Amino acid sequence: MAEVKLTPKSFLFKVLNGVALGIVVGLIPNAILGELFKYLTQYHPFFGTLLNVVVGIQFTVPVIVGVLIAMQFKLNPLQTVIVGTAAFVGSGAAVFQDKGWMLVGIGDLINTMITASVSILIILWIKDRLGSLNIILLPIIAGGLAGLIGILSLPYVKLITSSLGQLVNSFTNLQPVVMCILIAVVFSILIVSPISTVAIAIAIGISGMASGAANLGVAAAATMLAIGSIRVNQSGVTIAILMGAMKMMMPNLIKYPIIMLPITITAAVSGLMGALFNIQGTPASAGFGYAGLVGPINALKFMEGSLLMNLGVLAICYIVVPVTVGLVVHNLCLKMKVYPKEVFKFQTEE
Repeated sequence: MAEVKLTPKSFLFKVLNGVALGIVVGLIPNAILGELFKYLTQYHPFFGTLLNVVVGIQFTVPVIVGVLIAMQFKLNPLQTVIVGTAAFVGSGAAVFQDKGWMLVGIGDLINTMITASVSILIILWIKDRLGSLNIILLPIIAGGLAGLIGILSLPYVKLITSSLGQLVNSFTNLQPVVMCILIAVVFSILIVSPISTVAIAIAIGISGMASGAANLGVAAAATMLAIGSIRVNQSGVTIAILMGAMKMMMPNLIKYPIIMLPITITAAVSGLMGALFNIQGTPASAGFGYAGLVGPINALKFMEGSLLMNLGVLAICYIVVPVTVGLVVHNLCLKMKVYPKEVFKFQTEE
């Protein structure tokens, strides 16, 4: 393995870039096709099989993330799959229950990153010291030890999610308009972080207008990131963002925190519109944004009146308002030199 000179900053960005790519690969199939296949299942069971396929791919996210992080460090094939397996174990995506293993989602993304990082540090430290025993001992040391550290750290890392959930839950006691604005802003930031908005929403059972505001915040983040992306990235990146892969922009958020400004402003206005139009949702729909149209479809279920009018309201809240606000804020920021357009440039390597 070639010698790689790393600094804490370059190490962090390699990890974040690996996570960004892994999120796209693992989540996009279900985000784009999941709801469609779920709907079509009523017409033919084959679509149920297709649904299982795209959902199954989603469960591999921790492994994909671990492998793609390892590839950022130019590890060899053996080392790469060891990092992937350690990341899966440390993610908490699989738990042991009733004498068997059960998949419970994609796990905790922060702990997945921590576990993969530990595994990589062990591999970089060991290098070729094990000689011919490498293929036997490296999976045990870099895989098993890192996986163990991940399992031990998981309960404490999960406290981050639960603490944020309690914070969001406290907003539900506020005046409805203020509540919707704050929740939309918080979820717009969380969706670009390693924190799972879906996990938080389900954990606290957020519903009604609070759920609608959360979903609008996620959608606003997707809109603003897409607006920033369209001038500096290939179309595939922008489409992936709109389809639900906002976390691929995590490296940008860490490197250029200023992008939170247009995101939060767009989300705040979207949250306000959600309060004015009484956009509602469920715990299961709160953290999705545009992905699979889960949010808008659930909001439609709670709306009364004519279908055409309700679709018009949803178009205003989910498209017209965030696009208009996003464009205005972004162009103002560019004109006033708050940030250059390159802050939205998606890069796979630091």
